[in-house]
Amino acid sequence: MGGYITFSGVHRLLDAGIAGEAEVPRLTRASVLGILVTGAMRVLLFLAVLGVVARAGGLDPANPPASAFRLGAGEWGYRFFGLVLWSAAITSVVGCSYTSLSFFPRLRMARAAGRAALLAFVGLSLALYLLVGRPVRLLILAGAVNGLILPLTLGVVLLAARRPALMGGYRHPLLLQAVGWVAWAVSLTAGALAVREMVTRM
Repeated sequence: MGGYITFSGVHRLLDAGIAGEAEVPRLTRASVLGILVTGAMRVLLFLAVLGVVARAGGLDPANPPASAFRLGAGEWGYRFFGLVLWSAAITSVVGCSYTSLSFFPRLRMARAAGRAALLAFVGLSLALYLLVGRPVRLLILAGAVNGLILPLTLGVVLLAARRPALMGGYRHPLLLQAVGWVAWAVSLTAGALAVREMVTRM
């Protein structure tokens, strides 16, 4: 379900009062559906770009994603990509900003202060983007950093699941614990390799 953004959904659920063991089946269905839809969309997008590259040749290294849409659907495809990217970006900015600030309970309690802090956080992110520039490199950097956040957060969750006092008496099955730690090791290795590759290319 992602790395850092996973906390955004959890914090929104807690703010809405949706919590407790009784909600587990409902949340399980929602998370599985989210994983399936996201996985299907990524596979379809990969196949679409692969088809474009196979037919039209290489992508523009200055902006590979946009050039894939341009090669596949012309100028209208290029404009459509801009709309898609903007939609994805604004939802990620709001979601990640909310998540960052939701770790501070006082901001969550005071809604007015929370909104002001959210706007300030988004403004700071925009200023950093305008200062640094290089959207392709920033996109690669964000992907690499997110690859490290996932094992970090998964490790925290797995450790917390071993403490019944934190889980309200719930005991996580040993088999799921083992599978979780295997996934943690794989994601940590993949994240470290991605960061190393990014550093060598930059």
